[in-house]
Amino acid sequence: MRLPFFLGITVAALVSSAQQLPPVPDESNQFDFWVGHWKVTTPDGKIAGHNDIKSILVGRVVRENYTTPGLFAGHSYNSYDAGKKRWEQFWVDNSGTALHLVGGLDDDGQMILSGERVNPNGETVIDRITWTPNADGSVRQHWEVSADSRVSWSTLFDGKYVLVEGPAELEENFPRQPPSHL
Repeated sequence: MRLPFFLGITVAALVSSAQQLPPVPDESNQFDFWVGHWKVTTPDGKIAGHNDIKSILVGRVVRENYTTPGLFAGHSYNSYDAGKKRWEQFWVDNSGTALHLVGGLDDDGQMILSGERVNPNGETVIDRITWTPNADGSVRQHWEVSADSRVSWSTLFDGKYVLVEGPAELEENFPRQPPSHL
């Protein structure tokens, strides 16, 4: 008898608290320039992949689903932490890479997030990813890594995001990979 009563009280409390969400901070819209269905190309124009970026959870979270012509796929969740006054990204992919990046919008309108991780060789490296909205509506994503505490940087990825019509166009031009169990 006690368990159903406890579960009922817990559900009622969750529903009640969900109805009293605090307002969405203005900063939660800073990454909206990245929302859309994108074809991603390398600097030489080759297709690197496709990215489906959505604003979810009443505009508080930006969700990324990235796929490539091969078997590589990754996902991120991005949100503005009003308490810490910064953006945070949690990235995972099927190669085993996991990133926790923090940062924010700079004075030039670029979103810059960075964080430390240990690479497969056991070395601590710093990742820095910069998203730059361009005048033509495209977005540049530049991922750099430093193995010497930010003294020097090398580029891991440099991609240009160009909007496409939507999921149907993505499927026509870029077949989906079979589900991965990684």
